[in-house]
Amino acid sequence: MIQQLEELKTKAFQELDKIPDARELESWRVRYLGKKSSLTSILRSLATLPVEERKSVGARANQVKTELESKLQEKEQALREAQFISGTQKEILDITLPGRPLPAGRLHPITQTLNEIFEIFASMGFQIAEGPDVEWDYYNFEALNIPAEHPSRDTMSTCWVEPKSESGDYNMLLRTHTTAVTARVIEKMKPPIRVIEPGRVYRYEATDATHIPMFYQIDGLAVDKGITLADLKGTLYEFARRFFGEERKVRFRCDFFPFVEPGVEMAIECLNCNGKGCRLCGYSGWIEILGAGMTHPEVLRRGSIDPDEYSSFAFGIGIERLPMLRYGIDDIRLFYGNDLRFLRQF
Repeated sequence: MIQQLEELKTKAFQELDKIPDARELESWRVRYLGKKSSLTSILRSLATLPVEERKSVGARANQVKTELESKLQEKEQALREAQFISGTQKEILDITLPGRPLPAGRLHPITQTLNEIFEIFASMGFQIAEGPDVEWDYYNFEALNIPAEHPSRDTMSTCWVEPKSESGDYNMLLRTHTTAVTARVIEKMKPPIRVIEPGRVYRYEATDATHIPMFYQIDGLAVDKGITLADLKGTLYEFARRFFGEERKVRFRCDFFPFVEPGVEMAIECLNCNGKGCRLCGYSGWIEILGAGMTHPEVLRRGSIDPDEYSSFAFGIGIERLPMLRYGIDDIRLFYGNDLRFLRQF
């Protein structure tokens, strides 16, 4: 067995001296030091030898293994040096080439839109206020001048989290508008107040090109002495000018919302058809982006604010429609379809 080890060592060294590259060196390592090599087979067969012979053969086998491993390291170092000197290393790694770009994520277009709106209103003195997605019936309806029998609940009294109770005190639902945050702000803050209130809202809607059951809104509220409808129009015109550009046409007309009096809606000329009429705008040439008005006196009273001393305006913006108008997107579902070909455009 000792003689077999010496022959194995001699043959391995002879082959190692002739190896020209790293690929053949790896083959040599597997052949002489791998799990199925002759040396490994000898080490595994030691248990079958007599005790005295087992000691001498085992010692010599381990010594041969150590010598082969040492020679292997020396050969690896020699090949690396020869590669560098000959210039082949430069061919493998050319440091003059530009690096491979790493894939980087980006903000979702809705998040980008929200951040831009925050900057616009922050420059006009508004701060950000947030509220819970799961809301009490009181803040979602009652505090906003929408009693239980009000017909406007027919389209918004959906997605209940808790079953309705007879008293109505413990009803909870997924909020249907971020105006619910307005009710909380009026209750907790004292005038002067200037806030915008972003968040997700949930409604039982049939999904189509302009409607989805979960979408984003931003409500705004200003409470102070001497606030008029002119302040509301000036604020919203400034927002539209900075977000859509000065050339975009804006339309105000009367509308009804239970928590404002008087109420108005603001629409933007459809960018997809330039006011001619298309599927996106319902062939009207205009797309409504927000409702607004002077805050109803009863809403202020519920928050312990005297409507005879303070006046207020409020507005609510549907966020998804803003990038749809800006970029001519004709289907709101594209924002939530997880198609990277669409999302990477923004």
